[in-house]
Amino acid sequence: MGRRWVHLVLGGALLMPFFLLTSVVVPLIADGANPFLDVGWQFVAFGGALPLAALAALLFPLLRPLEVAAVRSLCGVPAERLAEGPAVSWAARRRTALWFVAHLLAGGIVSGMTLSAPPAAVVLLLLPFADPVRHTAPGVPDIFHGVLGPLAGLALLALVVGTAWGAGVLLGRAAPVLLGPTPADRLAAAELRAAELAARNRLARELHDAVGHALSAVTLQAGAARRVLDTDPEFARRALAAIEETTRDAVAELDTVLGLLREEDGSDPAAPAPTLDGLEALLGRTRAAGVPVEATVEGPCAGLAPVVSREAYRIVQEGLSNALRHAGPVPVRLHLGVREGELLIRVENPVAGTAADAAGAVAGAAAGPAARPGGGRGLRGIAERARLLGGAASAAERDGVWRLTARLPLTGAGTGTVTGAEAGTGTGTEEW
Repeated sequence: MGRRWVHLVLGGALLMPFFLLTSVVVPLIADGANPFLDVGWQFVAFGGALPLAALAALLFPLLRPLEVAAVRSLCGVPAERLAEGPAVSWAARRRTALWFVAHLLAGGIVSGMTLSAPPAAVVLLLLPFADPVRHTAPGVPDIFHGVLGPLAGLALLALVVGTAWGAGVLLGRAAPVLLGPTPADRLAAAELRAAELAARNRLARELHDAVGHALSAVTLQAGAARRVLDTDPEFARRALAAIEETTRDAVAELDTVLGLLREEDGSDPAAPAPTLDGLEALLGRTRAAGVPVEATVEGPCAGLAPVVSREAYRIVQEGLSNALRHAGPVPVRLHLGVREGELLIRVENPVAGTAADAAGAVAGAAAGPAARPGGGRGLRGIAERARLLGGAASAAERDGVWRLTARLPLTGAGTGTVTGAEAGTGTGTEEW
């Protein structure tokens, strides 16, 4: 009750500038009008101030967050039921203007009653008991000089309290309707949330691909160096040199990923993300980890659009990392080709160890987590990359061979599809 009364008095205070402006303008329009002395003209000025308040609310979008903050703090309305930010659309401005008028109207009435009713109530309460009060209040009818005086004083105070309570309740119920989010606000919030999630997914994909491949290669190289450290020191030195080169490249790619964050906050981005121009270096690092890679490239892959080349590089990188993590140092066949306006990518390796466990974690799987604990994120990232370009991806084990296939349109983007185990078939359907 106390906070809502403060909210109403705040409305009365906000009304005063408009009321004073109207009180100055009314005498210029109507001869003999004096809102400062005539009660009737005061009501006229009061009514004329409300349209000015509505106009101010329409012209100043920042009025809505100020009113929302006051309602949330003083009226106890939950924040999730109120809109955030300025009123951008005209629909939101009209609703804010209606609320502002209601707030100032109720606040002006309650503030006026708060200023005038309590002194009158005190006089009525003391009238039967204090003889000097009778002489200082000559306008009071004789009927209130008796027991009716205190009763009238109490009724007057009750009227002020009841009016303030009722106005506060009505404003509290109207606030979510008039200050709540409009359909345009909800749409803007949904778009902002979608953009934030897309940025987070993009960073997660880049970080996973940039660091995951390097860690997988370093793990194999370090394990090989440890096993032959005493018997073949020269091989161990080559493995350590490969680890040094791999980690150096990983740091450069990590700086590229951090550059995405710099782009988000408006700072200068770091070096551009790697493209298929760096494919030979990627294959060299993979071979240095002890994985023989047979690469075949068909068609003009060097002149691809930057976005296609960049996503293709990441897909190849994840395919090689997947072979490193789950199959170990087994032969890997990589095939890239341009056919009929599409870039086709295929990575194959024999299934060994836990590679078969990854068969259920196909790219972009929407049915649930993969059977392998903590796995499948890279494959889902491949599907997202292909889908963003309007392509498709599939991954499955067939006849003892794990096959990852991706199809990327060379131009345009759309809503691609994911085939294979994602659809519950357990086999890839993207063939060359």
